Amino acid sequence: MAEMTVLGTLLLIGHSLPVEGVVAKRAGVPWWITLSLRVAGALVLAAIIHQVYSVFGWGQEMATISWRPEAASDQWQVWMLAQGKTLLAILAVITALMLLLELIKRLGLEGVLHWLLAPLLTTLGIGRAATNVTVIGATLGLSYGAGLLIRDLDRGVMSIRDSFLVPCFLGLCHSVIEDTLLILLLDADLWAILGARLIFAVGVIALLARTPFIQHLEQTKTSH
Repeated sequence: MAEMTVLGTLLLIGHSLPVEGVVAKRAGVPWWITLSLRVAGALVLAAIIHQVYSVFGWGQEMATISWRPEAASDQWQVWMLAQGKTLLAILAVITALMLLLELIKRLGLEGVLHWLLAPLLTTLGIGRAATNVTVIGATLGLSYGAGLLIRDLDRGVMSIRDSFLVPCFLGLCHSVIEDTLLILLLDADLWAILGARLIFAVGVIALLARTPFIQHLEQTKTSH
C-alpha cells in the first residue's frame, strides 16, 4: 500500500505535463518553471511520504486493487460512445459547479465563500479575485481553472501576481475529486494523496509568493 501511495503521489503531481504546461504558459507561467515546480515537487513529496511510511512502518500490507479494466473493444463505434459519455459527464460536472458558483453569487453568498477561503488565499498570497478560479481548478483540474484564469486576464480582472501563483498552485494540487478517486482505486492512502498533497502545495506556494522573484515579476510586467 505504501508503494502505491508513493506512486500515486508522483502521478497526481507529475502527470499531463505537456498539455498542462501549455495551459500554464498561456496564463503567464514559463515552461521551465512549470516543469521544475511539478517534477521537483512530485519527487520531493513522494520521497517525504516514502520516508515517513518507512520510519513508522505504515502501509506495509499488500495493496488491494479495486479497479479491474474491462477488455477493450476493437470497434471504433464503442470507443466513440464511451468517449462521448465521458465528455458528457465532465460537461455535467462543470456546468453544475458553474451554476453553483453563480447561485452563490446571486444569493449574495459570494462574500461568505471569500471569507471561508480568505485564510487559505492569504497564506498563498492570492487575491480575492482569484477565488472562483482557484476553487474550480482545484476541484476540476488545471485546464479548466487556467481557462477561466485566462478569461479573467483578458477582462482585466486578474492581477499579474495571481496569474502566476494560481497556475503554480493548481500544478501541485488540482482535480482533487476525480484524480484522487482514481488513485484511491489503486489502494493508495487518502490522507497522503489528498491531505499531504494539499499541505505541501500550500507550503510551497506560500514560500514562492514571498520570494523577491514575485516582486520582480510584477515590476517587470508592469513596466511593459
